[in-house]
Amino acid sequence: MADPSPNQPRVLAVANQKGGVGKTTTAINLGTALAAVGETVLIVDIDPQGNASTGLGVPKAHRTTTMYDVLVGERPLAAATVHTAVPGLDLIPADADLSGVEIELGHAERRSFRLRNAINGLKDSEVRYSYLLIDCPPSLNLLTVNAMTAADAVLVPLQCEFFALEGLSQLMRTVELVRGSLNPKLEIQGVVLTMYDRRNSLSDQVAADVRAHFGDKVYETMIPRNVRVSEAPSFGKPALIYDIKCAGSQAYMKLAREVVARERVRRRAASGAAA
Repeated sequence: MADPSPNQPRVLAVANQKGGVGKTTTAINLGTALAAVGETVLIVDIDPQGNASTGLGVPKAHRTTTMYDVLVGERPLAAATVHTAVPGLDLIPADADLSGVEIELGHAERRSFRLRNAINGLKDSEVRYSYLLIDCPPSLNLLTVNAMTAADAVLVPLQCEFFALEGLSQLMRTVELVRGSLNPKLEIQGVVLTMYDRRNSLSDQVAADVRAHFGDKVYETMIPRNVRVSEAPSFGKPALIYDIKCAGSQAYMKLAREVVARERVRRRAASGAAA
């Protein structure tokens, strides 16, 4: 698989149709951690709940141009970009208007390609992002299909709970459908185990089962249950800004370094194959 052009970011859709798995928390804090290690990151909030926007401290009153305007009005991403309090981390905010996108686009031609077209427009932007993280809604609808059509790969947060693997089958089918009809290059970039509790033997069993199923697609870093990470969104801050020393923040820093390392290996492999 060829690398994106130098002017295009590596696009990762953070997706899991199951709610409450730490998807938005992962998008926010992984994005912050990547910025902390020197990457330039754009988080695209494509969830009508707008939780990523809230968690990054962007109040609804300041979301004048949103992801809705990009998808329905076909406004450029640059017109909706908001700078966050984190250097190197920008945001495309979302609000409840996104919930009507599926109806409003109806049978519009190439409606599944709206986000991809908008991201392609970034090559003309003055800002060069190295990573673009798409925070998907907890459902497999047109918004998620747009995200997967635009993405290079899918990053899957998976909670360390009993039914963790059962909920993945529908997501994997959607990935296969998108790969077959809309985005042949789409791949699973990695699986991130979240809400890990070392005091609970079930967490270890689930982690072992997931690693047996997905192999080296599963990141070594596991995100622990952490009160400070849970508190941070209510203050409009990523956990790494709210409390950099807490276990959750440190885990996301470790995950960011692992993501960057994995991407370097992938680029070297792609360069070798091209040669």
